[in-house]
Amino acid sequence: MEFERLHYLPLPFAFFSILVGMFVVLVALLQIGALRYAYMRLGVSSTTALLLLAGSLLGSYFNIPVAELPERQIVSGQEIAFYGMRYVVPVVAAWPGTIIAVNVGGALIPASMSLYLLFRHHLWVRGIVTVACVAAVCHFLARPTPGLGIAVPVFVPAMTTAVVALLLSRQRAAALAYIGGSLGTLIGADLLNLGNIQGMGAPIASIGGAGTFDGIFLTAILAVLFASLTAPPPRRDHVSASSA
Repeated sequence: MEFERLHYLPLPFAFFSILVGMFVVLVALLQIGALRYAYMRLGVSSTTALLLLAGSLLGSYFNIPVAELPERQIVSGQEIAFYGMRYVVPVVAAWPGTIIAVNVGGALIPASMSLYLLFRHHLWVRGIVTVACVAAVCHFLARPTPGLGIAVPVFVPAMTTAVVALLLSRQRAAALAYIGGSLGTLIGADLLNLGNIQGMGAPIASIGGAGTFDGIFLTAILAVLFASLTAPPPRRDHVSASSA
């Protein structure tokens, strides 16, 4: 097995560059103070949040194999179009079948952060409701795509989690958006569709990778924006001026 072929960007470079550009804009907004209070509302420091977003981008290149499914015919070295987005099918040779893998940036990091936020903010009930709603919508709209695996329209996770998170709690909308968008997409689009993977000719079916990574990353961006929009205004120190 060519293990080096397990690692590849989930999107063509031009599309991936757009996500990198969004990350750069967030860094710039933080530097000028526009998002000063956003990360406090999320429950992490600004440095930690930026490292998580950067880690998601860098980690999207890496896939950890967990299982293998026999496959008669493998699609290789193509770009698959789905709802206006293009996804990369890696070039493989003598591939034994479909490799089920877990994407580091699109699954491991978002899932770990989501669990932390659940514990940190005690959002068990509202968090589960948000995840369930997003998972149901993603599962309904997810489509098995030959050569790629499971794909979901890129803006669906962000739009769904935005509505649900704001309805359940405006104060905790940021954390709920991250939790629901990440876990809901992984569960609804990827995990609940694992039984549909075989027979699609995908060399690698990456959980949180190509087909869902862009949607998951956009929900992380959305969570930061929610945090900045719902954060309380800065408190000014009122200093009584003494008359001379």
